[in-house]
Amino acid sequence: MEKAKKKITGFEVAHDLEKEKQTIVERFIPEWRHIRAALGGIFVFFLVFLLGVWLAGNPFEATVRIQSDWTIANGLQGNDWMIIWSVVGLAAFFEFMDASAGMGFGTALTPILLVLGFDPKQIVPAVMIQQGMAGLVGAFLHREFENVEWKFSPMSETVKLWIIIAVTGCIAVSCSIIGIYKYFPIDKVWIKLYVAILLVMMGVVSLWSAKKDRPYKPNKMIGFAALAGFNKGVGGGGYGPVVTIGGLLSGVPVKSMLAVTAICEGTVSTFAIIIWLGLLTSGVQIDYIMLPSFMLATMFSAIAAPYMTRVFPEKLWKIVVPGYCLVVAAICFYKIVPSIYKKLAGG
Repeated sequence: MEKAKKKITGFEVAHDLEKEKQTIVERFIPEWRHIRAALGGIFVFFLVFLLGVWLAGNPFEATVRIQSDWTIANGLQGNDWMIIWSVVGLAAFFEFMDASAGMGFGTALTPILLVLGFDPKQIVPAVMIQQGMAGLVGAFLHREFENVEWKFSPMSETVKLWIIIAVTGCIAVSCSIIGIYKYFPIDKVWIKLYVAILLVMMGVVSLWSAKKDRPYKPNKMIGFAALAGFNKGVGGGGYGPVVTIGGLLSGVPVKSMLAVTAICEGTVSTFAIIIWLGLLTSGVQIDYIMLPSFMLATMFSAIAAPYMTRVFPEKLWKIVVPGYCLVVAAICFYKIVPSIYKKLAGG
Protein backbone atom coordinates (compact mmCIF):
# COMPACT_ATOMS: atom_id res chain seq x y z
CA MET A 1 0.00 0.00 0.00
CA GLU A 2 2.85 2.34 0.90
CA LYS A 3 4.52 1.60 -2.42
CA ALA A 4 1.34 2.49 -4.31
CA LYS A 5 1.23 5.86 -2.54
CA LYS A 6 4.81 6.58 -3.55
CA LYS A 7 4.00 5.95 -7.21
CA ILE A 8 0.87 8.14 -7.34
CA THR A 9 2.67 11.02 -9.10
CA GLY A 10 4.10 8.79 -11.82
CA PHE A 11 7.50 10.50 -11.47
CA GLU A 12 9.18 8.17 -8.99
CA VAL A 13 9.60 5.17 -11.26
CA ALA A 14 12.60 6.77 -13.02
CA HIS A 15 14.23 7.68 -9.69
CA ASP A 16 13.61 4.16 -8.37
CA LEU A 17 15.26 2.69 -11.46
CA GLU A 18 18.39 4.83 -10.98
CA LYS A 19 18.59 3.75 -7.34
CA GLU A 20 18.16 0.08 -8.24
CA LYS A 21 20.47 0.12 -11.29
CA GLN A 22 23.07 2.76 -10.57
CA THR A 23 25.29 2.44 -13.65
CA ILE A 24 24.64 3.19 -17.31
CA VAL A 25 25.63 -0.37 -18.24
CA GLU A 26 23.06 -1.87 -15.85
CA ARG A 27 20.28 0.29 -17.26
CA PHE A 28 21.40 -0.42 -20.83
CA ILE A 29 20.89 -4.20 -20.59
CA PRO A 30 17.30 -4.78 -21.79
CA GLU A 31 14.72 -7.08 -20.27
CA TRP A 32 12.32 -9.14 -22.37
CA ARG A 33 9.44 -6.68 -21.85
CA HIS A 34 11.63 -3.87 -23.22
CA ILE A 35 12.38 -5.89 -26.35
CA ARG A 36 8.69 -6.77 -26.72
CA ALA A 37 7.68 -3.10 -26.39
CA ALA A 38 10.30 -2.04 -28.94
CA LEU A 39 9.09 -4.66 -31.44
CA GLY A 40 5.50 -3.50 -30.91
CA GLY A 41 6.53 0.09 -31.62
CA ILE A 42 8.40 -0.92 -34.79
CA PHE A 43 5.31 -2.83 -35.97
CA VAL A 44 3.05 0.21 -35.48
CA PHE A 45 5.49 2.48 -37.31
CA PHE A 46 5.79 -0.06 -40.12
CA LEU A 47 2.01 0.00 -40.58
CA VAL A 48 2.09 3.81 -40.80
CA PHE A 49 4.99 3.51 -43.26
CA LEU A 50 2.78 1.32 -45.47
CA LEU A 51 0.00 3.91 -45.12
CA GLY A 52 2.50 6.54 -46.21
CA VAL A 53 3.49 4.48 -49.26
CA TRP A 54 -0.18 4.28 -50.22
CA LEU A 55 -0.82 8.01 -49.68
CA ALA A 56 2.35 8.96 -51.57
CA GLY A 57 0.79 7.36 -54.65
CA ASN A 58 -2.00 10.00 -54.65
CA PRO A 59 -5.05 7.73 -54.11
CA PHE A 60 -7.44 10.70 -53.64
CA GLU A 61 -8.30 13.82 -55.60
CA ALA A 62 -7.07 15.93 -52.69
CA THR A 63 -3.61 14.34 -52.86
CA VAL A 64 -1.50 15.51 -55.81
CA ARG A 65 2.18 15.64 -56.67
CA ILE A 66 2.93 19.29 -55.94
CA GLN A 67 5.53 20.70 -58.32
CA SER A 68 7.97 22.08 -55.77
CA ASP A 69 11.58 22.93 -56.64
CA TRP A 70 12.66 19.51 -55.34
CA THR A 71 10.11 17.45 -57.32
CA ILE A 72 10.87 19.40 -60.51
CA ALA A 73 14.62 18.94 -60.05
CA ASN A 74 14.13 15.19 -59.57
CA GLY A 75 11.66 14.82 -62.46
CA LEU A 76 8.79 13.42 -60.37
CA GLN A 77 5.34 13.71 -61.94
CA GLY A 78 1.92 12.12 -61.56
CA ASN A 79 2.01 9.25 -59.06
CA ASP A 80 5.82 8.91 -59.05
CA TRP A 81 7.44 8.91 -55.61
CA MET A 82 10.66 7.72 -53.97
CA ILE A 83 12.34 7.19 -50.63
CA ILE A 84 14.33 10.39 -50.12
CA TRP A 85 17.42 9.18 -48.28
CA SER A 86 18.67 12.66 -47.40
CA VAL A 87 15.33 13.29 -45.69
CA VAL A 88 15.52 9.89 -43.96
CA GLY A 89 18.91 10.83 -42.48
CA LEU A 90 17.80 14.30 -41.35
CA ALA A 91 14.48 13.01 -39.96
CA ALA A 92 16.22 10.17 -38.12
CA PHE A 93 18.57 12.60 -36.35
CA PHE A 94 15.94 15.18 -35.45
CA GLU A 95 13.41 12.53 -34.37
CA PHE A 96 16.02 10.95 -32.09
CA MET A 97 16.73 14.35 -30.51
CA ASP A 98 13.01 15.21 -30.40
CA ALA A 99 12.08 11.96 -28.63
CA SER A 100 15.05 12.04 -26.24
CA ALA A 101 15.23 15.79 -25.53
CA GLY A 102 11.56 16.71 -26.04
CA MET A 103 11.96 19.10 -28.97
CA GLY A 104 13.35 19.88 -32.40
CA PHE A 105 11.65 17.75 -35.07
CA GLY A 106 9.25 20.27 -36.57
CA THR A 107 11.02 23.40 -35.28
CA ALA A 108 14.46 22.51 -36.67
CA LEU A 109 13.68 20.14 -39.56
CA THR A 110 10.97 22.16 -41.35
CA PRO A 111 13.20 25.18 -42.19
CA ILE A 112 15.88 22.84 -43.56
CA LEU A 113 13.37 21.05 -45.80
CA LEU A 114 12.08 24.38 -47.10
CA VAL A 115 15.65 25.35 -48.02
CA LEU A 116 16.03 22.01 -49.85
CA GLY A 117 13.11 23.01 -52.08
CA PHE A 118 10.08 21.21 -50.63
CA ASP A 119 6.66 22.88 -50.50
CA PRO A 120 4.96 23.51 -47.10
CA LYS A 121 2.03 21.34 -48.26
CA GLN A 122 4.51 18.49 -48.68
CA ILE A 123 6.04 19.06 -45.24
CA VAL A 124 3.37 20.09 -42.72
CA PRO A 125 0.79 17.26 -43.15
CA ALA A 126 3.54 14.62 -43.07
CA VAL A 127 5.11 16.21 -39.98
CA MET A 128 1.75 16.21 -38.18
CA ILE A 129 1.14 12.53 -38.90
CA GLN A 130 4.69 11.62 -37.92
CA GLN A 131 4.56 13.65 -34.70
CA GLY A 132 1.14 12.27 -33.81
CA MET A 133 2.25 8.65 -34.12
CA ALA A 134 5.74 9.17 -32.67
CA GLY A 135 4.32 11.03 -29.65
CA LEU A 136 1.64 8.48 -28.77
CA VAL A 137 3.86 5.44 -29.32
CA GLY A 138 6.70 7.24 -27.53
CA ALA A 139 4.52 7.76 -24.45
CA PHE A 140 3.88 3.99 -24.33
CA LEU A 141 7.60 3.25 -24.72
CA HIS A 142 8.58 5.74 -22.00
CA ARG A 143 6.29 3.82 -19.63
CA GLU A 144 7.66 0.41 -20.67
CA PHE A 145 11.24 1.69 -20.34
CA GLU A 146 10.48 2.97 -16.79
CA ASN A 147 10.82 6.69 -17.41
CA VAL A 148 7.24 7.41 -16.29
CA GLU A 149 4.02 5.85 -15.04
CA TRP A 150 0.51 6.57 -16.34
CA LYS A 151 -2.13 5.82 -13.69
CA PHE A 152 -5.83 6.53 -14.25
CA SER A 153 -7.31 5.14 -11.02
CA PRO A 154 -6.34 6.92 -8.89
CA MET A 155 -5.17 9.48 -11.43
CA SER A 156 -1.45 10.18 -11.30
CA GLU A 157 0.10 13.63 -11.70
CA THR A 158 1.50 12.56 -15.07
CA VAL A 159 -2.00 11.91 -16.44
CA LYS A 160 -3.25 15.20 -14.95
CA LEU A 161 -0.41 17.04 -16.67
CA TRP A 162 -1.26 15.33 -19.96
CA ILE A 163 -4.88 16.48 -19.72
CA ILE A 164 -3.97 20.04 -18.67
CA ILE A 165 -1.32 20.51 -21.38
CA ALA A 166 -3.14 18.73 -24.22
CA VAL A 167 -6.55 20.36 -23.69
CA THR A 168 -5.02 23.82 -23.23
CA GLY A 169 -2.80 23.25 -26.26
CA CYS A 170 -5.69 22.22 -28.52
CA ILE A 171 -7.72 25.29 -27.52
CA ALA A 172 -4.70 27.58 -28.04
CA VAL A 173 -3.96 26.02 -31.44
CA SER A 174 -7.52 26.68 -32.61
CA CYS A 175 -7.58 30.26 -31.28
CA SER A 176 -4.18 31.15 -32.72
CA ILE A 177 -5.02 29.81 -36.18
CA ILE A 178 -8.27 31.80 -36.30
CA GLY A 179 -6.81 34.91 -34.66
CA ILE A 180 -3.54 35.21 -36.56
CA TYR A 181 -4.65 34.06 -40.00
CA LYS A 182 -8.15 35.57 -40.10
CA TYR A 183 -8.33 38.64 -37.86
CA PHE A 184 -4.81 39.78 -36.89
CA PRO A 185 -2.39 38.78 -39.66
CA ILE A 186 1.28 39.06 -38.69
CA ASP A 187 4.23 38.41 -40.98
CA LYS A 188 5.67 34.97 -40.22
CA VAL A 189 9.19 36.41 -40.02
CA TRP A 190 8.33 38.25 -36.81
CA ILE A 191 6.53 35.22 -35.39
CA LYS A 192 9.62 33.08 -36.01
CA LEU A 193 11.83 35.76 -34.43
CA TYR A 194 9.59 35.77 -31.35
CA VAL A 195 9.82 31.96 -31.11
CA ALA A 196 13.62 32.00 -31.42
CA ILE A 197 13.99 34.67 -28.71
CA LEU A 198 11.57 32.74 -26.47
CA LEU A 199 13.63 29.54 -26.88
CA VAL A 200 16.84 31.36 -25.95
CA MET A 201 15.27 32.83 -22.82
CA MET A 202 13.78 29.51 -21.66
CA GLY A 203 16.93 27.55 -22.49
CA VAL A 204 19.18 29.96 -20.56
CA VAL A 205 16.89 30.04 -17.50
CA SER A 206 16.56 26.25 -17.46
CA LEU A 207 20.31 25.72 -17.90
CA TRP A 208 21.06 28.24 -15.16
CA SER A 209 18.72 26.47 -12.73
CA ALA A 210 19.63 22.90 -13.78
CA LYS A 211 21.25 22.06 -10.43
CA LYS A 212 18.31 23.37 -8.41
CA ASP A 213 15.38 21.21 -7.29
CA ARG A 214 12.30 23.27 -8.06
CA PRO A 215 9.05 22.69 -6.13
CA TYR A 216 6.34 20.97 -8.17
CA LYS A 217 3.78 23.58 -9.30
CA PRO A 218 1.52 22.03 -11.99
CA ASN A 219 -0.65 25.14 -12.36
CA LYS A 220 2.28 26.88 -14.05
CA MET A 221 1.88 24.45 -16.95
CA ILE A 222 -1.42 26.05 -18.02
CA GLY A 223 0.46 29.17 -19.13
CA PHE A 224 3.26 27.22 -20.77
CA ALA A 225 0.76 24.95 -22.56
CA ALA A 226 -1.19 27.95 -23.90
CA LEU A 227 2.03 29.55 -25.11
CA ALA A 228 3.16 26.31 -26.77
CA GLY A 229 -0.22 25.85 -28.45
CA PHE A 230 -0.10 29.40 -29.75
CA ASN A 231 3.35 28.72 -31.24
CA LYS A 232 2.17 25.55 -32.95
CA GLY A 233 -0.96 27.20 -34.30
CA VAL A 234 0.80 30.11 -35.96
CA GLY A 235 3.30 27.76 -37.59
CA GLY A 236 6.37 29.23 -35.92
CA GLY A 237 7.45 26.01 -34.17
CA GLY A 238 8.41 25.96 -30.53
CA TYR A 239 5.77 23.59 -29.09
CA GLY A 240 8.07 20.89 -27.71
CA PRO A 241 10.70 23.29 -26.31
CA VAL A 242 8.15 25.42 -24.45
CA VAL A 243 6.30 22.42 -22.98
CA THR A 244 9.47 20.55 -21.99
CA ILE A 245 11.36 23.52 -20.53
CA GLY A 246 8.13 24.78 -18.95
CA GLY A 247 7.74 21.42 -17.21
CA LEU A 248 11.26 21.59 -15.82
CA LEU A 249 10.64 25.13 -14.54
CA SER A 250 7.40 23.83 -12.97
CA GLY A 251 9.30 21.21 -10.99
CA VAL A 252 8.58 18.11 -13.09
CA PRO A 253 11.51 15.62 -13.12
CA VAL A 254 13.18 15.72 -16.53
CA LYS A 255 12.71 12.06 -17.59
CA SER A 256 9.02 12.10 -16.75
CA MET A 257 8.60 15.48 -18.45
CA LEU A 258 10.07 14.11 -21.67
CA ALA A 259 7.38 11.40 -21.60
CA VAL A 260 4.64 13.95 -20.85
CA THR A 261 5.83 16.12 -23.74
CA ALA A 262 5.69 13.10 -26.06
CA ILE A 263 2.08 12.21 -25.25
CA CYS A 264 0.96 15.86 -25.35
CA GLU A 265 2.64 16.51 -28.70
CA GLY A 266 1.09 13.30 -30.01
CA THR A 267 -2.35 14.41 -28.85
CA VAL A 268 -2.13 17.97 -30.22
CA SER A 269 -0.64 16.75 -33.52
CA THR A 270 -3.47 14.23 -33.88
CA PHE A 271 -5.91 17.10 -33.33
CA ALA A 272 -4.09 19.04 -36.06
CA ILE A 273 -4.38 16.04 -38.41
CA ILE A 274 -8.16 16.18 -37.97
CA ILE A 275 -8.09 19.87 -38.92
CA TRP A 276 -6.07 19.01 -42.03
CA LEU A 277 -8.57 16.33 -42.99
CA GLY A 278 -11.28 18.98 -42.68
CA LEU A 279 -9.31 21.23 -45.02
CA LEU A 280 -9.23 18.46 -47.65
CA THR A 281 -13.02 18.62 -47.91
CA SER A 282 -12.80 22.34 -48.70
CA GLY A 283 -10.61 21.86 -51.76
CA VAL A 284 -7.12 22.13 -50.26
CA GLN A 285 -4.67 19.77 -51.99
CA ILE A 286 -1.65 18.25 -50.24
CA ASP A 287 1.23 15.93 -51.11
CA TYR A 288 2.31 12.99 -48.89
CA ILE A 289 5.54 12.28 -50.78
CA MET A 290 7.60 12.80 -47.60
CA LEU A 291 5.58 10.53 -45.31
CA PRO A 292 7.28 7.21 -46.25
CA SER A 293 10.73 8.75 -45.66
CA PHE A 294 9.63 10.25 -42.33
CA MET A 295 8.19 6.96 -41.08
CA LEU A 296 11.20 4.94 -42.21
CA ALA A 297 13.39 7.23 -40.09
CA THR A 298 10.93 7.15 -37.18
CA MET A 299 10.83 3.36 -37.14
CA PHE A 300 14.21 3.23 -35.42
CA SER A 301 14.89 6.69 -33.93
CA ALA A 302 11.60 6.89 -32.01
CA ILE A 303 12.35 3.48 -30.44
CA ALA A 304 15.98 4.14 -29.51
CA ALA A 305 15.44 7.62 -28.04
CA PRO A 306 13.14 6.72 -25.07
CA TYR A 307 15.52 3.88 -24.23
CA MET A 308 18.45 6.30 -24.15
CA THR A 309 16.37 8.46 -21.80
CA ARG A 310 16.19 5.39 -19.52
CA VAL A 311 19.91 4.60 -19.82
CA PHE A 312 21.53 7.97 -19.12
CA PRO A 313 21.18 9.61 -15.68
CA GLU A 314 18.69 12.36 -14.89
CA LYS A 315 21.43 14.87 -14.05
CA LEU A 316 22.78 14.56 -17.61
CA TRP A 317 19.36 15.22 -19.19
CA LYS A 318 19.02 18.36 -17.02
CA ILE A 319 21.94 19.78 -19.02
CA VAL A 320 21.21 18.17 -22.41
CA VAL A 321 17.58 19.33 -22.68
CA PRO A 322 18.11 23.10 -22.16
CA GLY A 323 21.40 22.89 -24.08
CA TYR A 324 19.64 21.39 -27.09
CA CYS A 325 16.93 24.03 -26.73
CA LEU A 326 19.62 26.66 -27.35
CA VAL A 327 20.85 24.68 -30.40
CA VAL A 328 17.31 24.64 -31.83
CA ALA A 329 17.09 28.40 -31.19
CA ALA A 330 20.38 28.89 -33.05
CA ILE A 331 19.00 26.97 -36.05
CA CYS A 332 15.90 29.20 -35.99
CA PHE A 333 18.02 32.36 -35.90
CA TYR A 334 20.20 31.09 -38.76
CA LYS A 335 17.10 30.53 -40.85
CA ILE A 336 15.35 33.84 -40.17
CA VAL A 337 18.25 36.34 -40.14
CA PRO A 338 18.30 36.69 -43.99
CA SER A 339 14.51 37.25 -44.01
CA ILE A 340 14.75 39.87 -41.26
CA TYR A 341 17.54 41.66 -43.13
CA LYS A 342 15.42 41.67 -46.29
CA LYS A 343 12.41 43.06 -44.38
CA LEU A 344 14.44 45.83 -42.75
CA ALA A 345 15.99 46.69 -46.11
CA GLY A 346 12.52 47.11 -47.54
CA GLY A 347 12.58 43.94 -49.63
